[in-house]
Amino acid sequence: MPGNSHTRNFDRCIAAIIVGLYMYRTTLIESKALRVDTERRVAIVTGASSGIGKATARRLVDLGWKVIGTGRDPQRSADTATEIAALGDFTMLQADFTSMSQVARLAEEIRSCTSRLDVLIHNAGGVRDRKIVTEEGTEATFAANLLAPFLLTHELLPLLTVDPTASSRVIAVSSSAHRIANGIDWNDPQSLDRFNTALAYGRAKLAIILFIRELARRGAASGIVAHSMHPGTVSTNFAAHGDTGMREYMASADTVPPEEPADTLVWLATSPEGGRGSGRYFHRRAEEEIPSDEARDDDAARLLWQFSSRLLCGLGRSLSEL
Repeated sequence: MPGNSHTRNFDRCIAAIIVGLYMYRTTLIESKALRVDTERRVAIVTGASSGIGKATARRLVDLGWKVIGTGRDPQRSADTATEIAALGDFTMLQADFTSMSQVARLAEEIRSCTSRLDVLIHNAGGVRDRKIVTEEGTEATFAANLLAPFLLTHELLPLLTVDPTASSRVIAVSSSAHRIANGIDWNDPQSLDRFNTALAYGRAKLAIILFIRELARRGAASGIVAHSMHPGTVSTNFAAHGDTGMREYMASADTVPPEEPADTLVWLATSPEGGRGSGRYFHRRAEEEIPSDEARDDDAARLLWQFSSRLLCGLGRSLSEL
């Protein structure tokens, strides 16, 4: 009947309008959620299971950032994940930074967690009480303090440079101990032949400053801003794996709580000042006195970059280039 036909057509139109409004509303909600997620700043903090890294991760989460932390010890990492995730968007991943295969696996896990990265904070490192040669043939102090940050940065370059209109920041924790190193021994960069605990650590911390200096130069065109900082003498478990002299020194030293250097790291990650210039060296929210002459050697920075690239390529790692 004509009347029934008109009624059915009218009902269909009403149903189509209702479905259309529902889909429009759903799209708006999903778009808003995507926009919020896109606008949330993302940071990686290595060595986040305790000490400076943990304090830094907590502060960034408190500020509303999405933070991905890394840790070596499974139990400490799990405890930190439970604690900080209760405060906001926090994920904890586990890797041993003396192993480049684990660092590469970690980078893959990070890429599965986020499609962009605003800040990469290299805090993990440490000192050893003796020469330890890893299964990959690298020296553990050199591997954890330089090779791991070098490889992780290269692995995450696509995330750091995903937005050509925005800058990203790479921040490394160095140490005033870099001053004890009289440059890089190019005959033995890893201290494999002649090992001294304090000197190997000092050279590794010199190396991270040189890495940041060269990264600042190479990454400028891609919007990467890179800085290093001195944390001070901090009350952490830093010396737990050091030799007797290192442990005795730390036990008797005047120390600051990890929240103090964490404050500078968060400031470098979030403040306008942290985005200005590149290749600078900070302490307590201020540009530190000029680092050693060896730490400002651009030729050494370039040679160290080349050495690290060759070494990692020899371990089967394919590096993204700046």
